[in-house]
Amino acid sequence: MILRSAFAAALALRLLSGVALAQDKGSVDPQPLPPLAHPDDPHTAAKELFGRKVTPSKTRAGVVGFYAKGCLAGGEALPINGPTWQVMRLSRNRNWGTPELIKAIESLAAKVPAVSGWPGILIGDMSQPRGGPMLTGHASHQVGLDADIWLTPMPKRELSRLEREEMSATMTVASNRLDIDRKVWTRGHEAVIKAAAENPDVERIFVNAAIKKALCRDTAGDRAWLSKIRPMYGHDYHFHIRLKCPANYPDCTPQVPPADTDGCSKADLAYWFSDAVLHPKPPKVPPKPKPPMTLAELPPMCKQVLNAP
Repeated sequence: MILRSAFAAALALRLLSGVALAQDKGSVDPQPLPPLAHPDDPHTAAKELFGRKVTPSKTRAGVVGFYAKGCLAGGEALPINGPTWQVMRLSRNRNWGTPELIKAIESLAAKVPAVSGWPGILIGDMSQPRGGPMLTGHASHQVGLDADIWLTPMPKRELSRLEREEMSATMTVASNRLDIDRKVWTRGHEAVIKAAAENPDVERIFVNAAIKKALCRDTAGDRAWLSKIRPMYGHDYHFHIRLKCPANYPDCTPQVPPADTDGCSKADLAYWFSDAVLHPKPPKVPPKPKPPMTLAELPPMCKQVLNAP
């Protein structure tokens, strides 16, 4: 409970600080970041270094470290257009991942029209070309095994570049945060999330707690896939797919697998609907901002990934 309370306080501080969120608008004319004056300074934030790499390393694919403390070697780009998917916020250059993540997204997208009636899916942030910490929006997404899928059906036409930068994802949670918005939520949303969870390579799917509650309530028959659906702050306009560490990446640090239970008991969900989470208050004494992660705090191999051709 102490850890969760700390999370709630951190969330309140984040909301007050104006940190960029995952669906904030982009630009059709993104400008390159200025060169760092002292890139070799050991105090330079790792996010400043990895955020300036616009191409992947010319090495074999590899996952180094943990989802929130690592990097990506030999990253592969998801094509921005596919038969049943389109990539959003192209200005961010965050449509990179391992070959396994690319395969998982393409496989999910192919299933979506048949299971949900959606023409396809819209892809939000994956990873940067070399992974690592991002300048805005995420703590994880660092090793090419995470991807955000918008809770907005793909249109039946190709979106323009401007639409991809400025279109907003669909808010699916009611204004009181206690349930899904029944005017927006459909069985298609449920079907898409279930299809993602049924991939054996997917270990977790993060959603807003109201979405988890709705899935728990409305799912009949097979409920095994619900164990992968994990409540998490935000995630009310997209869901977050996380793959388990692939066996061929020995330098990938795994996360403890989720419990086998469906996670739908009153006790499982109580915290997420507490006042501390639904209406977070700023701490009386704001904590000092945590220093950004430096390159030295990442696995040593990440320096090689960063500096590789």
